[in-house]
Amino acid sequence: MLASALTTRAAFLIDDAGIIVTWNHGCEHLFGISKADIADRPAHSLLTQASGDAFQRHWASLKSSSDSLAIDVDLAVADGAVRQAELTLSPQHGLDGAFTACVAMFALQRHSSGGEMIGSMPLRSIINVLPGTFYVLRNDSTFALWNKALETVTGFSTDDVHRAHAGDMFDLTEQAKIADKIRHVFERGEQVFVEANLLNKQDGKGTPYLLTGARIECKGEHYLCGMGLDISLRHQQEQQLRLRERALHAASNGIVITRCSGRDNPIEYVNPAFERITGYRLDEAIGRDSRFMAAPGMDSEARALLRRAIDERREVHVTFRNQRKDGVLFWNDLTITPVADEKGRITHFIGVINDITALKQRTALLEHEVHHDALTGLANRTLLWDRLDQAIHMAQRNKTLVATVLMDLNGFKKINDTLGHEAGDEVLTVVANRLLSSVRDSDTVARLSGDEFVLVLVNQPSLRFTLRMVERLRNCMIRPVVFGTHQIAVGAAIGVSVYPHDGATAFELVRAADVAMYHAKATRKSDVHFFSQEMKTTSDAKRLVENGMRAAVDRDELFLVFQPKISLRTGRISGFEALLRWHHPEQGVLLPSSFLPEAEENGMIVPFGNVVLQHTCAFLQRLAKAGFGQLPVSINVSQREYARGRYVDNVADTLARFGIAPSSLDVEVREDGLVTNHLRGAELLAQLSDLGVLRSVDAFGNGLSDLNYLQQLPLSHVKLAKMAVHQISAETHCGIIAKSLIDIGHNMNLTVIAECVETRAQMNFLKSNNCDEMQGIYYKEPLSADAAEQLLRACAAA
Repeated sequence: MLASALTTRAAFLIDDAGIIVTWNHGCEHLFGISKADIADRPAHSLLTQASGDAFQRHWASLKSSSDSLAIDVDLAVADGAVRQAELTLSPQHGLDGAFTACVAMFALQRHSSGGEMIGSMPLRSIINVLPGTFYVLRNDSTFALWNKALETVTGFSTDDVHRAHAGDMFDLTEQAKIADKIRHVFERGEQVFVEANLLNKQDGKGTPYLLTGARIECKGEHYLCGMGLDISLRHQQEQQLRLRERALHAASNGIVITRCSGRDNPIEYVNPAFERITGYRLDEAIGRDSRFMAAPGMDSEARALLRRAIDERREVHVTFRNQRKDGVLFWNDLTITPVADEKGRITHFIGVINDITALKQRTALLEHEVHHDALTGLANRTLLWDRLDQAIHMAQRNKTLVATVLMDLNGFKKINDTLGHEAGDEVLTVVANRLLSSVRDSDTVARLSGDEFVLVLVNQPSLRFTLRMVERLRNCMIRPVVFGTHQIAVGAAIGVSVYPHDGATAFELVRAADVAMYHAKATRKSDVHFFSQEMKTTSDAKRLVENGMRAAVDRDELFLVFQPKISLRTGRISGFEALLRWHHPEQGVLLPSSFLPEAEENGMIVPFGNVVLQHTCAFLQRLAKAGFGQLPVSINVSQREYARGRYVDNVADTLARFGIAPSSLDVEVREDGLVTNHLRGAELLAQLSDLGVLRSVDAFGNGLSDLNYLQQLPLSHVKLAKMAVHQISAETHCGIIAKSLIDIGHNMNLTVIAECVETRAQMNFLKSNNCDEMQGIYYKEPLSADAAEQLLRACAAA
């Protein structure tokens, strides 16, 4: 409860010069100054600076007026406090009408707690509980009234505010704006609103406020009455909204916001990325349901899933095709998320669009590359097995036949050797196109490897129908292929197997067609052979051989012998060549010529080659322990071995495991294998060179040499072909081919080795023509590891 108000009246007399003449006890009580001490003081000294200035302005006009004047002033009382009061000035005139004095009276309304009041209302108590700043400004922008909130936000003390002008509470950049608004209030009576930062004089920081002002009139004077509200939180929210808006505009993903309103959900916002992706501007999309971009008749399942999620007000992620404004289709990866209001009701959906058209195209391209041959574009081995499996399942349901056709081109190696690989590639491409044009869209044409093609002919109603299709395939191969000025004759051996007669699985059908094709190839003409049970016997025999080879690896039936290499300059042993033998449980010891061609064909050459590498490294380890670690040992490597990849890694791992220096191993690669695949051969030799392994070309001169290619390879040795050595005549001591090859090898800065030397005449010719090394039965038959070590010890002792 507020105590009752008491009114205090203090009166005093002022002469015509504005000097206090005397005053009553009320003044003594109010100011704490006795009557005797107050004499001769100017009246305006009782007031604050601002109120004193206002008093003096009114005093000048009062001297010429007979009317009393009441003004609101701030008193500077004895206790240092500032009190607000109403000052009434009553002018006094003599008989002649001249101004002689003025009776002044202060009217203070005080509460028992010390707070000023207007009438019976506790004004200061009221304004101090307002949520923002409150102020009353005079015409000169000084403060007539304010609340504590203004002092708090500006850091001004009460005295500071008494002395301050409104502009003092703002930054220099905003003072002109504030002064202009105040002037508009006083001059035009306008109500104004302005946003500005109230500065805190303690730390210099500004607080954003929304300030208001309106003109009021009190006792003939105009004042500006206003309030200020702290809008810091609103500013933060606006900054966050602006940040989010900039983020939406900067996002690379298309963003669309729709209103949740039933069947149609009209668009309310799209960002620039949406405009870029779809081609539709914001004004063209607003108000429309996003379905207007749908591609008719496409991706119905994904769209149904999207519609169910929207109806159920839940998040969903779908991918489907839409149409851009120009009609071009694009793949849209879309995520829809519902947005709830403060009451939990779904009011909007936000969609994030990713244009994944390029990704889809790249994926499709990669899938095509994974499942298709790079040169011809035909299905590759992986896709072939998949298509053949599908064809068998379909034939089972429909009770139809499936024909598997395997074709191998005639004389393809000769085309590559005589006309080059460009001609070979042209032949393969033309044949692929002819085969595609000779079958139905439902059939499959695949390239297995090299010049081998496989066709899957589905839904064959009868063998007669199949025979007509195969005959059409054979006829398309008869026409020659034109390459430059050459007309290349093309033919093929064709083998055919039919489901379900010749096999129940894809593997069985391809194997049966392969057997039939080899029978056709044996005729040495372009012929067609259907698989028969008689052929199965041959196929079974091949399978038995392959199984025997696997057993040979498992039972350690393979072993090596080592043929010495002799330096023709010194006559000393310069190294060995490792040669493979098979201790067959039934046929005894087999030479490589009796089993390696079959191993090349069935793929067993790879595990055989690994056995050779392991045993050779074991032999090198043995030589090193015996003190002959400087002698290298060479091994022969098949193209099928190094074409599988990771061959050099396997060599490096094996050498490291046995602790063998790479320079102790010499890898021999046949010349025809290098020429067949330039890129793979160059890559292999470069990797071996980096590893530090010696590199040799075997059977040099056995075929058509590509000398430009060979001289670019990182080789260390060449080994003359057996044919070149055996042409050295004992009678004439002439070997033109051998001499030419030796000269070519030396011109390429390579060590030249002659193999299969069987006579003294051959050795003498090679030596006289500067051949570097030789090997053959003229010096030594291949030796066991024990015999090779004994030979080295004997040579060392001699």
